[in-house]
Amino acid sequence: MTISQKSIRFLSDQDVEDLKRIELIRPYLMDRNEKIKAHNQSHGVNKGLAVNGRNLTNVGVFRKYVQEYLGQHPAVNKGMTLMVRQLQPGPEGIPLEIYAFSADKRWENYEYIMADIFDHLLAALPFFGLEIFEWPTSQILLKPPHDPNPKTS
Repeated sequence: MTISQKSIRFLSDQDVEDLKRIELIRPYLMDRNEKIKAHNQSHGVNKGLAVNGRNLTNVGVFRKYVQEYLGQHPAVNKGMTLMVRQLQPGPEGIPLEIYAFSADKRWENYEYIMADIFDHLLAALPFFGLEIFEWPTSQILLKPPHDPNPKTS
């Protein structure tokens, strides 16, 4: 899946609290957020700007979510490689590669399992404030820009 680069951002404290409602990553967020805050405090980091110090990002937390989701998925072979990685950004966004094996070796079932996993992950993206990359359609390109202050005659 290819993530739109414009949707990647640092997470605010409120974002982290909201994401803690997702059970699969709650323990990770609690542990990681504490370590990040301790590091920033011990180094006197001015968190007036999110870019200062260590931070969680929505794409980094999503990668962890995908890893946890696949790790608990009953149809994923736990005895083989399971990896979620971010590839080099390009003009079409940031590719997120999932390397996993199905526990079921039948082709038809494999296709169903992969589709089921990607259906779930695509539906989960908005919870992390992320968007999938899509080329603009002719509908968007041909539509005149919206004027928030139209002039009346």
